[in-house]
Amino acid sequence: MSILAPIVLFVYNRPEHTAKTIQALQKNVLASESELIIYADAAKNDAAQEKVDKVGELLTNISGFKKVTIIKQDKNIGLANSIISGVTENVNKYGSVIVLEDDLVTSPYFLTYMNDALNLYADKKNVWHISGWNYPIDDDGLGDTFLWRTMNCWGWATWSDRWQHFEKNTDNLIASFSKDNKYQFNLDGAEDFWGQVLANKKGKINTWAIYWYATIFKNKGLCLNPVVTYVNNIGFDGSGVHCGVSDTYHSPLNVGKKIKFESELNENEYALSRIQRFYKKSKKTFIQKLIHKTCRIITERNIFK
Repeated sequence: MSILAPIVLFVYNRPEHTAKTIQALQKNVLASESELIIYADAAKNDAAQEKVDKVGELLTNISGFKKVTIIKQDKNIGLANSIISGVTENVNKYGSVIVLEDDLVTSPYFLTYMNDALNLYADKKNVWHISGWNYPIDDDGLGDTFLWRTMNCWGWATWSDRWQHFEKNTDNLIASFSKDNKYQFNLDGAEDFWGQVLANKKGKINTWAIYWYATIFKNKGLCLNPVVTYVNNIGFDGSGVHCGVSDTYHSPLNVGKKIKFESELNENEYALSRIQRFYKKSKKTFIQKLIHKTCRIITERNIFK
């Protein structure tokens, strides 16, 4: 078998989530043959220190992997900077990486899927990114995997020759995108991904993933997705930096051993249209909930004033 890609895990101040992420990884079929590299960010302030310390204690006795390396930051550098530097360091060293954050629970076959995909598409230079997660969409007729334009960052992998093009330069990015580019980038108007670029420009957020997507998009790259997800995000409980409370993105995990990978290196229009519908439906549901909440507040004010 080919050499397995290292797992690069980024953690901060969520001990309960981190424990579940590591426990799920330990149950992976290829865990004992895989190297685990953990980047632990330092506390941003005194309020975060206690939980950061708890995460540090959790990391001291991790078993079940071929090798475990822990890198603790001396000062808080934030998730975006941590991921950019950590991925760059390790993908340049190993040639490919599998990346996780501290709120992702994986299927026992997540590492198998990731390594198989990295090996299969290594020489397919228009495939830039392997996603481990998929939207809860209708899978009828989609097969086991599909290729499309957008990357998902909840459990992912890539190669050094693709990642070398990564650039986080907001001004250059804004200047290089035409109106048509933005429309296509936004899944033909189904979602406002471009808004994340503008939010970074305004300093409202500081993220990395939207820049990786933009890098892939500008280079006409494709991203591989499993139809049935290998990852679930457990961070939508209000504990994440950029996450609210939601179960919209949750799906049953794929526990199959073998899948058939996509051989047609083109965007799957059927998968794209279903994801577009997912976003449009999510927006509609959000607006309905917002209207309902607003009406309830107005009613309560009228009743109790």
